[in-house]
Amino acid sequence: MGFSDHPRCLFVSKIVNRRMDHLDGLLFDSDYLESLYKEFENDPGSVDPHWQEFFKNFRQGKPAPSLPSSTGAISTPVPMVEGVSTPIGVQVQALIHAFRHFGHLAANLDPLGRSKREHPFLDLNQFGLEANEHGRVIDGTGFQGADNVAIGELIDILKKTYCGSIGVEYMDLVKKEQRDWLQSQMEPICNKPRLEKSTKKLLLQSLIDADVFEETLHTMYLGAKRFSLEGGTSLIPLLRGIIAQGAQLGVKQMVLGMAHRGRLNVLANVMNKPLKYILAEFEGRPLAEELQGYGDVKYHLGYSSDFVDPISNNSVHLSMAFNPSHLETVNPVVEGIVRAKQDYFGDHERTGAVPILIHGDAAFAGQGVVAETFTLAKLKGYTTGGTIHIIVNNQVGFTANPEESRSTAYASDTAKIVRCPVFHVNADDPEAVLHAARIAMKYRNYFHRDVVIDLICFRRHGHNELDDASFTQPVMSKLIAKHPPGSKIYQSELIEKDVLTPDEATEMRKGFKERMKVARDEAQKMDEQITQSFGGLWKGLNGDEENLEADTKTTEEVAHSVADAIVKAPEGFHWHKRLERLMKQRSEFIKKGEALDWGSAEALAFGSLLLEDIPIRLSGQDSGRGTFSHRHGIYHDNENGDRYVPLNHIKEGQASIDIINSPLSEYAVLAYEYGYSSANPKHLVIWEAQFGDFVNGAQVVIDQLIASAEYKWGRMSGLVMLLPHGYEGQGPEHSSARLERFLELCAENNLQVVNLTTPAQIFHCLRRQQHRNFRKPLIVMSPKSLLRHPLAKSALADITNGTFEPILDDVKADKSKVTRVLFCSGKIYYSLYEKREKDKREDIAIVRLEQLYPYLLDSAKATMSTYPALKHLVWVQEEPRNMGAWRHLLHRFEATCPKGVDLEYVGRDSRAVPATGVGDVHKKEEAALVNAAFADDSDMHDVAVIKRHNTSAG
Repeated sequence: MGFSDHPRCLFVSKIVNRRMDHLDGLLFDSDYLESLYKEFENDPGSVDPHWQEFFKNFRQGKPAPSLPSSTGAISTPVPMVEGVSTPIGVQVQALIHAFRHFGHLAANLDPLGRSKREHPFLDLNQFGLEANEHGRVIDGTGFQGADNVAIGELIDILKKTYCGSIGVEYMDLVKKEQRDWLQSQMEPICNKPRLEKSTKKLLLQSLIDADVFEETLHTMYLGAKRFSLEGGTSLIPLLRGIIAQGAQLGVKQMVLGMAHRGRLNVLANVMNKPLKYILAEFEGRPLAEELQGYGDVKYHLGYSSDFVDPISNNSVHLSMAFNPSHLETVNPVVEGIVRAKQDYFGDHERTGAVPILIHGDAAFAGQGVVAETFTLAKLKGYTTGGTIHIIVNNQVGFTANPEESRSTAYASDTAKIVRCPVFHVNADDPEAVLHAARIAMKYRNYFHRDVVIDLICFRRHGHNELDDASFTQPVMSKLIAKHPPGSKIYQSELIEKDVLTPDEATEMRKGFKERMKVARDEAQKMDEQITQSFGGLWKGLNGDEENLEADTKTTEEVAHSVADAIVKAPEGFHWHKRLERLMKQRSEFIKKGEALDWGSAEALAFGSLLLEDIPIRLSGQDSGRGTFSHRHGIYHDNENGDRYVPLNHIKEGQASIDIINSPLSEYAVLAYEYGYSSANPKHLVIWEAQFGDFVNGAQVVIDQLIASAEYKWGRMSGLVMLLPHGYEGQGPEHSSARLERFLELCAENNLQVVNLTTPAQIFHCLRRQQHRNFRKPLIVMSPKSLLRHPLAKSALADITNGTFEPILDDVKADKSKVTRVLFCSGKIYYSLYEKREKDKREDIAIVRLEQLYPYLLDSAKATMSTYPALKHLVWVQEEPRNMGAWRHLLHRFEATCPKGVDLEYVGRDSRAVPATGVGDVHKKEEAALVNAAFADDSDMHDVAVIKRHNTSAG
């Protein structure tokens, strides 16, 4: 007999499955109840003990079932049902469950006093607990610390615990163990910590430091933009509490990421950046000489320092990540930095390094990268063992109110993606703030999961100090104007409770004001601002950037070792027949030293680096197999699906390669890999797009970090981006990786952009990344059809004896006969080559520009000087004229072109889209393009899609 067929089911359905008008459509899941009952029938021990008791009572026909009190399955409070009598125990259990589940909806959360302190879900009338029964003592309530209490007292305890200055969302956590643990931290003390007097004084001092810092800056630098923390200064004791608790748990490193608001305050009062250095930025002191770029505004800057906990005497290294104006971009960057630290130090439990992300309320709800970052939280290749998220909830975003900024009740609701606990905390109760900080840190390290603290505060000024918020929030602004600073509120409370005297409080404020005054005097005498660059793992990597060369050769012995590894698998491994055949063929070609394809060269590059103790991290949406099936870096057993990575088994003691199939995210994943590469230059870090155009979804990361971080913040990265690019008739999107966008960002040797044509070139290019004493991002316009093109092959000798060639000259041409040089890059070379060989044109040479940036002008001039009969230098590209490399290269070619030689352009005409989506049209365009490259001017009228640009070079 099923649960729904039981004769007493009507009673339960009336209790737990009745729709209530004020529940906004929420229902108890009867299907879930039915499935749970079936599990109980099959194996009573498989369900929660509370449910065991419930079903036993129910099945035995006892007067009333005892409903479980600590499960997240019931999504509404249990109402009284007309005509059905229930024992007091059921009503009390329903009451406790309701407060645990919905108490946050009636909590005292808004410092400005606008919180609704009641909610229909918590209406005591619906539980049938008459006032004359409030004195009745209940035994075994299940509420921790409240057994054998009167009903009235229990109600008071429930309100204090779940409707005070902390409102907690945690009942949707799947694991009962986590819910019980959180209850053990909150319920016995009614969510109110018992603090020593000394701790309370330290708490007040941290608030005073934060408030006086802002107030003093406001008077010293009136009108200066600083994104004040006033109204939310309890962020400072919140962070200090997290860090101190982390130190006591043995955490060694914490990395903070945050946007503008309060950043300077955090740097001063949490990171302990000397005040004189912060004020030097206001004073306009010049940049330090070692920062070769242009710097950034003060509220984007990062810092590193050490914190020593006075209780445990443990030290924690703190890092504040540099951050651009795209508010939440820093989230995945910090996750990548932390993962890099964990991997480097062998922190496989992920308890030694912890990410802390500080968000704005509107940004947390509105920026998609927040959701993308949460998606990474539990993925094997990306998890950092849990992140502590802090929302500095000003209850306004720029000028928009919450109802204009999100469709959810709370700004924190995005976090429901990962079902993590959320602590909504009134920022004017610093003791509650500290309590939430401690629980959050312990929860993160015990359960290795994310946790959110929604610090509900306000913004005393406008979006910045130059804005007037009263234009758009007039009522709120009036409330804020009357509201005292948090430190003044807590100070009055402590004085009233005889924790400190008014004189002590005065001295606390006076001391920090004096520190600010001294710091300003010192700042005005400083010659330059301080920077932190090239320490730790980066030491020695700020070398000669003008020397782009490196010894990238390997040996035949190493190549043969890699060839052996790719055809081996564990005993009993069931090969996919095609994969086994491909790997055997690849291994044979390596050993023969001929016809190496792209996948072979890539495997040799990876394998040789691993044997040199250089780890590799490769991630992307199809990186295990490769989008075009060229890599096969992960083998899958053809019967049981077990995974095997052959390059991790070349020899014992080698470094490892981590090949990760990423989620369908570009923005967060690319930012994550950037963060990883910026924290650990010892790894070769690669992000691969499924198709090159997918990188459009991560343009913020490219603009704000990859292309500019070195010149804004002195931060290097050796990140490699593999972007499939090439016109194969696959439509407007999947043809182009938007090469022109990267070239527009190139200046001052900030990037490397290559479009390679041979397997040997990718081999040397990848190895070059790790064999120079500096790091630069590398953008690779990687191939599609060239992965298997019969002409795109290399000999092993090109790998064991060669090097990377920025320019590949035409080795087949008789230079004395050449009058036209076709300069090109990438896949179009092979179409031009086949045309020349077919037509037997001895007057034409084809030169490949493999490295588009940095453009080596001297090398290009030297190459052109070897053609004595040259009359025409022609740039040929697949992309439309307004795209590709032409516009970037035009003035460089003008400097390259010998005197008296015409400079010409051959390619598609300017267009609004990169390519056609019709296969036949693509073929006709490419044929016309190739023909035009070989044609005389008199033939040009037959090629309407081709434009030619003629200049007279001097």
